[in-house]
Amino acid sequence: PANNTQQVLTVQPLVPFHLNSDWIVVTRTILPFIAQPGVATGEDWSRGLGDTQITALVSPARVGSLDWGIGPVLQLPTATTEPLGQGKWGAGPAAGVQWAGKQWTLSALVLNIWSVAGDASRPSVNEMQLQPAINYSFRNHPDRYLSFAPTITANWEASGDERWTLPVSLAIGQLFKFGHQSVNLQAAAYYNVIAPSGSAQWTLELLAQFLFPE
Repeated sequence: PANNTQQVLTVQPLVPFHLNSDWIVVTRTILPFIAQPGVATGEDWSRGLGDTQITALVSPARVGSLDWGIGPVLQLPTATTEPLGQGKWGAGPAAGVQWAGKQWTLSALVLNIWSVAGDASRPSVNEMQLQPAINYSFRNHPDRYLSFAPTITANWEASGDERWTLPVSLAIGQLFKFGHQSVNLQAAAYYNVIAPSGSAQWTLELLAQFLFPE
């Protein structure tokens, strides 16, 4: 309403754990802190923590040009106020694959979450997320790259134009070294070609990723 802007600060640690010499579990936790305008003119803003999503993928420990992983995804109803979450415990399968070349990196992560418990007065959840990514590293500046990495979602409980969110995106990033600390900085823009009514058309994102290679 009134062209207000939703603001989201996402904390997203990606941590691998070794099961043995052959297998690892790669965990990704998404903690969103949200400041969101009301859904109708005159409604107050909502501010706080949204729902938490945890993905754990079992993957081969030996890294090659082609890597993959499969495992579960969990959704926890941690939202501190009702408009910021779905009010449901959720679970489902997840799978990811990545191919890395000298200049190109291609990857995809797909998951689906079904609600399994929670507030009976809230709608059921059946949602797919597909995250394809294409990264291109510049030949003369290998630490600088372009990225196409939208998150496509499908709400299987909805129909027609309300079901899909389909963005296109473009990002530019640069790897830096601050002493012994590697940092990936990235700026991205997303435009929703298809989106449910009331959704924003544009998303702008700034990312700072601290890297701790073994």
